[in-house]
Amino acid sequence: MTATTTDKSRNGVDVATLFATLDAVKAQPEIARFQFRATNRWISGTHNRGTINGYYGAGQENTRSADFTFDADHPPVLVGGDNGPTPAEHLLHALAACLTAGLANIAAARGIDLEEVTSTVEGDINLLGILGLDPEVRNGYEAIRVVFHVKGDAEAEKLRALVEQSRSRSAVYDVITHGVPVSIDVATA
Repeated sequence: MTATTTDKSRNGVDVATLFATLDAVKAQPEIARFQFRATNRWISGTHNRGTINGYYGAGQENTRSADFTFDADHPPVLVGGDNGPTPAEHLLHALAACLTAGLANIAAARGIDLEEVTSTVEGDINLLGILGLDPEVRNGYEAIRVVFHVKGDAEAEKLRALVEQSRSRSAVYDVITHGVPVSIDVATA
């Protein structure tokens, strides 16, 4: 797929709006505070469905025109019904999606036309941790590998630099590699 470039758009990114957003946030740093939200409902077994719509950002509450829904489940070998990717696979997708979106924005800002961007993300998990069979084995991924294939109108080093800049600014990469405090509260009926 080849990205088109117009006076306003490069790689599908509205460059004027991108720079206007940067200028607005520089002028009013308080509008940079966002809160994203998701809800989740158990369906049966390991199958559950998430819904995303409203969020707070740019100083106000926002809603989308429609809900985004996505299912999560486990494969049969992990006693699931295979009604969707595992939550751990959703995390791999989130990482790839965040890095790819950042790469497209950065390329647009730098005047680089992209022709194709694909990535493969692999994560290694040892079930001994999740199943509580070995306290020395962590519950989550032991390692994650991302391989990008980037084709565009710049030399290889500049294309590699897009990926590196995206990595350095990726919210999902930051959460995965640096962690974030998570609090859990329980309400019972």
